[in-house]
Amino acid sequence: MDILELLKIVNGFLWGAPSLILLFGTGVFLTLILRGLQFRKLGYAFKLAFTKEKSEDSSAEGDVSNYKALMTSLAATIGNGNIAGVATAITIGGPGAVFWMWVVGLVGMATKYGEALLAMKYRVKNDKGEYAGGPMYYVEQGLGAKWKWLAISFALFGAIASLGIGNSVQSNTIASVVDESFNIDGWVTGVIVAGLTSLIIFGGVKRISSVAGFFVPIMAVLYIVGALIIIVLNVEAILPAMKLIFTYAFSPISAVGGFSGVIVMEAVKSGVSKGIFSNEAGLGTAALIAGNAKAEHPVRQALVAMTGTFIVTIIVCTMTALVLLITGFWDPTGGELSGVVHNADLEAGALTTAAFGSSLGIIGEYIVTFSVIFFGFSTIIGWYVYGYKCFEYLAGTKFTTYYGFVYISACFIGTVANLTTVWAFADMANALMMIPNLIALLLLFKVIKSETDDYFNRYLNEIEIKKAS
Repeated sequence: MDILELLKIVNGFLWGAPSLILLFGTGVFLTLILRGLQFRKLGYAFKLAFTKEKSEDSSAEGDVSNYKALMTSLAATIGNGNIAGVATAITIGGPGAVFWMWVVGLVGMATKYGEALLAMKYRVKNDKGEYAGGPMYYVEQGLGAKWKWLAISFALFGAIASLGIGNSVQSNTIASVVDESFNIDGWVTGVIVAGLTSLIIFGGVKRISSVAGFFVPIMAVLYIVGALIIIVLNVEAILPAMKLIFTYAFSPISAVGGFSGVIVMEAVKSGVSKGIFSNEAGLGTAALIAGNAKAEHPVRQALVAMTGTFIVTIIVCTMTALVLLITGFWDPTGGELSGVVHNADLEAGALTTAAFGSSLGIIGEYIVTFSVIFFGFSTIIGWYVYGYKCFEYLAGTKFTTYYGFVYISACFIGTVANLTTVWAFADMANALMMIPNLIALLLLFKVIKSETDDYFNRYLNEIEIKKAS
């Protein structure tokens, strides 16, 4: 048995039903104890997120604003999972998988809220005077020194995952797209991507967050506008597409033509797993940057952080899903909406490219091509923050420069290597990050609840009194 086969067996266990139940169950549990806070306070959360430094948090302690912390998190989260991941979910689980992506995204907002809150509450200052937060700190400080092994486990696998799923697999995807679209060799793309990455990451968290604050809105708008144009041009197909989603979320799909058929459980499993892959709620990654935010109260940054899950899953992933369903590219037979027979051999990201191209021609294909490049590059710089924070916890700030060089090297290697094994190893590392984080969230739920009550019952009242006086 080779290493790849072994990793597939391990991942089959780690990403099996128990882990998915733990992940989904944690979100449901936090939703219940917070009384659906992610629904009740969503508008307020967006207001906090996009007022930038104009709020009272501008004078709070921290390294970056609420807005920049959110953009850095989105830089790592809005990635090729929103293009290829959604396509994979639908082709494997059918249109019903989209419904379950929505469900896991909505309950995942509560999970991400809890992660960011704890990151803010238990953050510390390192010897450079910068804030450091994340699951390893709220595990060690919130649960005590006897749980440090759990904190070390998260940090170790987080650092490893950053070199794989957050780096080399992204640069590999960029190189493949650039080679296919512009006939440029992978090593050339590798030099360019590695060089740009080094210019940004060695400027520290503040430079990374500034780049993300400028870069992320542009790339997201480019992709969403392209998707919206297709949806508007096919407005009569929106309701039928939505019907497909809700019908097949609870009903099996019969085998027709090139489509093999899907049972309901497959739709659930595919939607949940790919939803998690796209929004990272439960992995603990967003907490690694949330601890750097300027906020007078942990709940303020927690509310901002949870909007990221809404943006990624409910907005960006939904745009991709509707385009695939409207154009019929979820089904090799052409689907129920378009009636167009197309290449049944197209895979994940290529399906989305073909779907955009079918409505917008070469412009649509280039929208997806440049989105893949931008999304992949933003993921690389965003995940550097995650890996840096994990490595800092393990080795201290003294050796973080060496991690930067390793990160850049992995970026270049990814453009010229076969990454099948790296993908599998990164999947394993992601799961091994997730489990310690979810354990901590469940054990610290009383802290999450008490901080939330304190904010809405005391802090906001004090703010109103100050404004009145």
